Amino acid sequence: MTITIFPVTQNFAAEIGDVDLSKPIADDDFAAIKQAFWKYAVLVFPGQDLTPEQHLAFSEKFGPVENERTLDPKATPTRYSGAFADISNLDAQGKIWGETSRQRMYKAGNKLWHTDSSFKFRPSLCSLLYSRTIAPIGGHTQFADQRAAYDALSDDLKKKLHGMVAEHWIVHSRMRNGFTEFNEDEKRRLPAVPQVLVRTIPENGRKSLYVASHAGRVFGMPDEEGRALIDSMIAHVTQPQFIHTHRWRPNELIMWDNRCTMHRGTDYDDLRWVRDMQRVTISDVANSCEQEGVAIAA
Repeated sequence: MTITIFPVTQNFAAEIGDVDLSKPIADDDFAAIKQAFWKYAVLVFPGQDLTPEQHLAFSEKFGPVENERTLDPKATPTRYSGAFADISNLDAQGKIWGETSRQRMYKAGNKLWHTDSSFKFRPSLCSLLYSRTIAPIGGHTQFADQRAAYDALSDDLKKKLHGMVAEHWIVHSRMRNGFTEFNEDEKRRLPAVPQVLVRTIPENGRKSLYVASHAGRVFGMPDEEGRALIDSMIAHVTQPQFIHTHRWRPNELIMWDNRCTMHRGTDYDDLRWVRDMQRVTISDVANSCEQEGVAIAA
């Protein structure tokens, strides 16, 4: 093994050095990267000069790539389609978006704590985000460790949450930020889906909370009570002791485990500074309820 691993904390987030992701990776090095990922959940690869094809090739090593974008490309055109999500403040022509652009209003929801694609029946396993141009001030990404947050719960609360199922829907998170303008195509493609509140990470056996701003209610509970439970769990997970804040550098790839982390982007002057990033999202093997052996609510 030739890679180097520098943990940010004992069990959450690590920087990976002595590897060039633009080139073929030796089997033992890739095995070490995977083992580090299962342990730290967030991996940072600085100094990577990647083409889109190289970014995608590395991402595909972790599973099948999500190809369907959330917004209707006819209503909201972007620079990318298929495997890449455009995580930038640029419009389809590569210019900084307007103050009232639909893309800007929708992406404001990325400032809320969330986990990618939990609003899809088959959610995401991980995301791999690559930076090309960063804002000189602000525009950080914060990550929250839902495994450590679960460990810190009382035994009584762990028992209460076990087997509970929440409804995840993209409309839930966007309504929190005031965006409600989904067209009929988007509503049809993105129905609400069930996901467990507690899940097990199979590669290491750790239990983890699985909450996000996409979750709006809990099956079997009055709506107001379920929403309060979800909000209290998000507040618990996002306490300072569970958070890593990352300041981006150009040409850096970060990957995170969507099954056991939440993340959010922090503010920057998006009408002045260019922040140009592309994300590849990898699908999980199945719905979280199926993986946990929990009956899916009708």
